[in-house]
Amino acid sequence: KHNQSRKRERERKKKKSKNKNRVRIRVIMPVRIRLARFGQKNRPFYRIFVADSRAPRDGKHLEVVGHYDPIPSKDSHKHVGLNIDRIKYWLSVGAQPSDTVRRILSQAKIIPKAPTRGSAATALEK
Repeated sequence: KHNQSRKRERERKKKKSKNKNRVRIRVIMPVRIRLARFGQKNRPFYRIFVADSRAPRDGKHLEVVGHYDPIPSKDSHKHVGLNIDRIKYWLSVGAQPSDTVRRILSQAKIIPKAPTRGSAATALEK
């Protein structure tokens, strides 16, 4: 039994030394900035978060970067809260916003306004 345990120990050490010579390859995830739904029935509330595009809508996320309440308050304004520094960071490393988040960010003047439908046709006519 004693010899067998020594053998196992030697084999483990060999495996560890082999692993040191391996090259690590960094896997690039397709990262998206998108909305996750919260709130009650007929009273939606969204968190703007950064997640792997393969994760489910309300699933695992990397970071929460804001919130969005689409139901107008008494002063008829929709409430939006954004962590602008973190959003700019994620955009700089290649995160792609969803269509709704792109609209929210363009209204907040964080990214340039996305072209609207039919704008290319009217630009060609002029």
